[in-house]
Amino acid sequence: MSPTSETAKGGRRLVIVESPAKAKTIKGYLGPGYIVEASVGHIRDLPNGAAEVPEKYTGEVRRLGVDVEHDFQPIYVVNADKRAQVKKLKDLLKESDELFLATDEDREGEAIAWHLQEVLKPKIPVKRMVFHEITKDAIRAAVANPRQLNQKLVDAQETRRILDRLYGYEVSPVLWKKVMPRLSAGRVQSVATRLVVERERERIAFRSAEYWDLTGTFSPTSGFAPAGGPSSGRAGDASDPSSLLARLQTVDGRRVAQGRDFDSLGQLKNANTLQLDEANARALAAALENTRFSVRSVESKPYRRSPYAPFRTTTLQQESSRKLGFGAKATMQIAQKLYENGYITYMRTDSTTLSETAITAARTQVTQLYGADYLPPQPRTYAGKVKNAQEAHEAIRPSGDRFRTPAETGLTGDQFRLYELIWKRTVASQMKDATGNSVTVKIGGTAADGRDVEFTASGKTITFHGFLKAYVEGADDPNAELDDRERRLPQVAEGDALTAEEITADGHATKPPARYTEASLVKELEEREIGRPSTYASIIGTILDRGYVFKKGTALVPSFLSFAVVNLLEKHFGRLVDYDFTARMEDDLDRIARGEARSVPWLKRFYFGEGTPDSEFPAGGSGSGAAEAGNGDGDHLGGLKELVTDLGAIDAREVSSFPVGDGIVLRVGRYGPYIERGEKDSENHQRADVPEDLAPDELTVEFAEELLAKPSGDFELGTDPATGHSIVAKDGRYGPYVTEILPEGTPKTGKNAVKPRTASLFKSMSLDTVTLGDALKLMSLPRVVGTDAEGVEITAQNGRYGPYLKKGTDSRSLQSEDQLFTITLEEALAIYAQPKQRGRAAAKPPLKELGEDPVSGKPVVVKDGRFGPYVTDGETNATLRSGDSVETITQERGFELLAEKRAKAPAKKTAKKAPAKSAAAKKTAAKKAPAKKTAAAKKTAAKKTTSAAKTTAARKTTASTATSTATATKSAAAKKATAASNGTDAED
Repeated sequence: MSPTSETAKGGRRLVIVESPAKAKTIKGYLGPGYIVEASVGHIRDLPNGAAEVPEKYTGEVRRLGVDVEHDFQPIYVVNADKRAQVKKLKDLLKESDELFLATDEDREGEAIAWHLQEVLKPKIPVKRMVFHEITKDAIRAAVANPRQLNQKLVDAQETRRILDRLYGYEVSPVLWKKVMPRLSAGRVQSVATRLVVERERERIAFRSAEYWDLTGTFSPTSGFAPAGGPSSGRAGDASDPSSLLARLQTVDGRRVAQGRDFDSLGQLKNANTLQLDEANARALAAALENTRFSVRSVESKPYRRSPYAPFRTTTLQQESSRKLGFGAKATMQIAQKLYENGYITYMRTDSTTLSETAITAARTQVTQLYGADYLPPQPRTYAGKVKNAQEAHEAIRPSGDRFRTPAETGLTGDQFRLYELIWKRTVASQMKDATGNSVTVKIGGTAADGRDVEFTASGKTITFHGFLKAYVEGADDPNAELDDRERRLPQVAEGDALTAEEITADGHATKPPARYTEASLVKELEEREIGRPSTYASIIGTILDRGYVFKKGTALVPSFLSFAVVNLLEKHFGRLVDYDFTARMEDDLDRIARGEARSVPWLKRFYFGEGTPDSEFPAGGSGSGAAEAGNGDGDHLGGLKELVTDLGAIDAREVSSFPVGDGIVLRVGRYGPYIERGEKDSENHQRADVPEDLAPDELTVEFAEELLAKPSGDFELGTDPATGHSIVAKDGRYGPYVTEILPEGTPKTGKNAVKPRTASLFKSMSLDTVTLGDALKLMSLPRVVGTDAEGVEITAQNGRYGPYLKKGTDSRSLQSEDQLFTITLEEALAIYAQPKQRGRAAAKPPLKELGEDPVSGKPVVVKDGRFGPYVTDGETNATLRSGDSVETITQERGFELLAEKRAKAPAKKTAKKAPAKSAAAKKTAAKKAPAKKTAAAKKTAAKKTTSAAKTTAARKTTASTATSTATATKSAAAKKATAASNGTDAED
């Protein structure tokens, strides 16, 4: 029986999902009798600041939003922006006979459903409706088979939420005091930042080693033909190469060093390995010019490659980064839309399992598209490799019991590309193995100086492509060879005589470890079992937004600020950013989710350091003492509160200082990084700002010396003859400017305060060429040009967006900065005589061309906009982020920024409300009260001092006092708490 006919008998049902897009899709499957509405995410959460906490809570509860003294009871408040939606849901509930909570089936979704139930307080039957794909059959099956709310999942999410709140709200203020205001710390965020910083430390400590080897091109003495010995085991082919390219492997039995044989300091790991320098390599090449070579051995092995498992959350993020250039956040945004519109199954999953329905659909398409030869006899199954996988979802796959091919979906752009990736991977997972042969050929000879040498060549041929016909996985290393690449060798056999056509000496240098990309950082976090895979995209987004990490191309580069933050956390909160400890915490949280451990004792142990029996937690032991919790080797949680209470041992200058060399020290200040040498105020003291987008491994002693050698930016230009004040030019945070030095004793605060005259340099000026005359002219702005016929003054001014004229509230742009001093009154009046241009100014020429966008097919360029440089393909605009620059931005980075922008839903247009005056006027008209009468009534009301008026005034006073108190509280603790909550306490 259909849901519609059931509803006709049972009344009206209210179905609540998270997103409006999902609500629209599901509504189409359920039909009349069902009201489908969205909660629009969480409707209730921990407060974002003290001002949101109810008045009855004070002290630590007000600051944290959690009552740590009473079993860590959370204080939940309905979000201000959700109150209207909650009211709407309550109104719909009054008219319904049954409530279905249809949020996602994971911890977060279960928690949203629980909060809905707690806030709405339904008096009608409540059922939990779950599904993994949004198709008609899946939705109708979910309505017919509801379940009860899973309280274990709710408790697990609540424990994580409280844990992350305590971590963020307690550790972040330490960063504010000791590093810089408005910083944030987070349980997984801080560990992810540490990973990126440690990789950069490895790059800084890295020392390159130079090594040489030989490459030989060999041809047969009398044609390649088997000589009776072992051969490659396959028939010759017309496409086989006619020569053999091989690399020197050994000299007199000693293996020749390659890059993998050196450590990070440039030293050989094994002393028996032979390191050739340029002179030795060239001498050996010369000695081999007339050598007769022969094939010493041919080793052939069968090659087999099995399909990759279907996508789960992290592998989808990694592969879409490699193949499509999408960041983790953009990938999840696009996948969310595909899921909500019914194209794929749920995209937050740790599972690689496919349902029987999906396996059947995939096998059917293998037969239809590639033929029965590519279909294995039995369906393939994939065991999940993710520890403590939290949800019972399938792998990410096309939805339905029959997969739509990408062409059948009607999708376009980024959604099409991501769907195609998922579809190919799913179909390929049910195909046969790829098979072939791998061959190793060893070629030997004796040099003129008597040394025995051996060259090696390896090859791979694929005789049956199997799943590779449908899908080939990408690689993090751009130089890595993909699975479907063949390296064909000519047919040779043991004993074949060879002649060296050419032997070249090749020089190489070892490279530092590659920086993380979004894909490789996701992989690293998952392998270390840190955090939950479903949250990695938001974690990476947070460390990028906070300025801890910026991008150069696709590489994640840590800022100097992140070095200071990680330095402090490692020295004073070492346990909290320890990788193994963080992974063990994840195990603890998963045990709580399974009901194997209790939440409150665990939180007490983490926060207060109270001892707890070993049986409670897999970590074991009982902990006490902040020192042990911070940096000790004990296997316990204890003592966050004590750790953040005593900050006396933290030297703010020390944690933000890093030696560069030759007495130069990098410091992270409140206004950015800088280097200095010598003591401040001493005669030999030097200081210079460091570019914020400089990669830390690029700050060498040589570069630091260059920065220190540059002019400091303070140039004394002379004395203003009118005032006698000294005029100087400086290089400020927002560019070069000139200012006057006021005499000592000039009041800087209070009503008599005097501000020095200051003006930015024109774009055509520079610090080393600006003169005193230029400075005085600049500081004379704004300049009065004259007055119009009505006596209104016209001034010429230099503003944020360039030079302009101002007459009252009417502003007009000027063509150049020089016009500020040269424009006459007549010219100004002529400009004002023209109609004001309401449209956009003429488009500026592009700053850089990046090539054709793979999605839109249109040329992508970098332009200079009102708010800075941006990339555009003519349809989509994306502003360059911190760390991007016009000079260094790559084609791939430009495409990625556009992809992220496209993935964001367009801003909703809000219907214009009638002005308050109009509404008031309507009420007045309805009452038909004369104006005079109204005025008289107002006067009478003003004079009244009745008890009712006094009561009203008293109420207003009380409300005003409460508001003032809340505002004052927010000014102090709430502002800091809000800063901490921004990305610090909602990680999982």
